[in-house]
Amino acid sequence: MSLGEHLGELRMRIIRSILATALGAAAILAFYDPVLQFLTRPYRDLCDSRPDFNCDGSLFALGPLDGLTARMKISGYGGLVLALPVVLWQIWRFIVPALSKKEKRYTVPFIVSSVILFASGCALAYWTLSKALEFLISWSGTEVNQAFQITKYVSLVILMVLAFGVGFLSPLLIVFLQLVGVLTPRTLVRQWRIAVVSIFFLAAVITPSGDPITLMALGVPLTLLYFVAVLVGFIFVRRRNRTET
Repeated sequence: MSLGEHLGELRMRIIRSILATALGAAAILAFYDPVLQFLTRPYRDLCDSRPDFNCDGSLFALGPLDGLTARMKISGYGGLVLALPVVLWQIWRFIVPALSKKEKRYTVPFIVSSVILFASGCALAYWTLSKALEFLISWSGTEVNQAFQITKYVSLVILMVLAFGVGFLSPLLIVFLQLVGVLTPRTLVRQWRIAVVSIFFLAAVITPSGDPITLMALGVPLTLLYFVAVLVGFIFVRRRNRTET
């Protein structure tokens, strides 16, 4: 394919991903109220369990555009989450021509693993949210009433979910780099200390709340997934070498 053909292929994949995201956003927009209740449940449960926090689980709009902004953010990012399988499929279809015939066999496992890992990261972020809020609110003091602005709360939730979801995709990148020969399992095992430090540093950077609970909740699973990815890559590489010999 020429450069123009590659650009045309890329444009088509991007358009399809955008259309899938738009359809997902429309679905979220149609069920906005239940989705918002789901996102605010950790905050409301925390307020019910901790009367000393002086909060009732309500969110406040401090400007005429706050409600619309929050609705658009939830719909947009929610649509992206719903369209994730389609987006990953388009990404994979774009890079498949550069892979060998044997590497193309990993298409279905790649898509399925990506969706499962991303969903697991999002679920962990949602479970961690109440713990992170409890830690952050506890620093306010007992005489401070909690009144969260809807746009800031929604931004925090979205950033946490995306940080965990994208972070949980890192093992797939590690396995892919081993399959194409950029990295070797031996190198990854030899550099495990640097990898662990890098993982926790990255977790500290991408977690929006910045609290130690969220940091550990993201850093520990990513460390375990790192070693799992190395093991999976070692098995695949060893099997491929046996087949070639």
